[in-house]
Amino acid sequence: MFKFEILKECTKTEARLGRIHTAHGTIETPAFMPVATQGSVKAMTPKEIETLGFEIVVVNAYHMYLRPGHRKVEELGGLHKLMAWNRSILTDSGGFQALSLSKVRKIKEDGILFHSHLDGSEHFLTPEKCMEIQDSLGTDIMMCLDECPPFPSSYGYMEKSVDLTTRWANLCKQAKIEPGKALFGIVQGGVFRELREKSALELLKIDLDGYAIGGLGIGECKEETYQIAAFTVPYLPQEKPRYLMGLGMPEDIVEAVSMGVDLFDCVLPTRNARNGTLFTSHGKMVIKNAHYGEDESPVDKACECYTCRTFSRAYLRHLYQAGEILASRLLTLHNLHYYGWLMKQIREALGRGEFSDLKAKFQTVGGLKESCED
Repeated sequence: MFKFEILKECTKTEARLGRIHTAHGTIETPAFMPVATQGSVKAMTPKEIETLGFEIVVVNAYHMYLRPGHRKVEELGGLHKLMAWNRSILTDSGGFQALSLSKVRKIKEDGILFHSHLDGSEHFLTPEKCMEIQDSLGTDIMMCLDECPPFPSSYGYMEKSVDLTTRWANLCKQAKIEPGKALFGIVQGGVFRELREKSALELLKIDLDGYAIGGLGIGECKEETYQIAAFTVPYLPQEKPRYLMGLGMPEDIVEAVSMGVDLFDCVLPTRNARNGTLFTSHGKMVIKNAHYGEDESPVDKACECYTCRTFSRAYLRHLYQAGEILASRLLTLHNLHYYGWLMKQIREALGRGEFSDLKAKFQTVGGLKESCED
């Protein structure tokens, strides 16, 4: 039972307030999806993720296929039961990981031949196999297999890649999918606008349940990322969810929401936390810096998360420097609380008709700092 509805649209931007309905509940959009790559959001429990306000997570099909195996997950009752997560799950196809993690891989017309990064065993990921894996996992939203070329890539290579991605999306659509699950296509084309247009228009003919913009944030400058995303979004159906893959800086999210994007995912809040970098209402904070060693104030006085209400910067720095597991727990909790808070602020601003004011505040604080000449 997949359904998307638009509740309200911004009059000054393309932003929209909406809802996605799946068999595992409702997702208020715009929404950020924490990344649970191997069936777990690092350092967090499922209950904590839900308490922070998240209604959907992203799990990677490649990793679950290699370990513990998609059939094993199916035997154990599916991802939802295995993870003890009763809300929605989106699974990435695994195509990017098959290309990026394997030292030995080859792209063929009918799939990706690769060697496991775990034990070197050989595997062949086809569109049909991709659907079989995701279907066995019991996901709510499945992604079509696509090729994500490296940056930079020539126009000729990128054009062939777009054609391959379209053919694979057709095969994914034709593969048997359990009723009620959604299938999203991925628009590719690199930084070439005519190829982005071609990719989007060809995918529209397949009539998928939602559309993602892939292949950005992998080397091009931020200004170009924004330009390509803004160019691509209008080609995607108004009545279906739009998903910008892999971009997750707070300013990126606000900017993309203004373009009409509904879904986001990124490892930034969790990875940065494990590396000692925190997102706050006054910008980024690197807690491992020495000058926080005697700082008794919280990370962010405006934040109401458990970490900020309970511990000082000095203690958090001590935990990080000592390599304590608790550091990852507390810092990740804060960052995800910030992202949950940010998405709630965006949705509430849209509901009040004040999103353009919220966007202006972000532009004043930082906004687009990077240019293609940097």
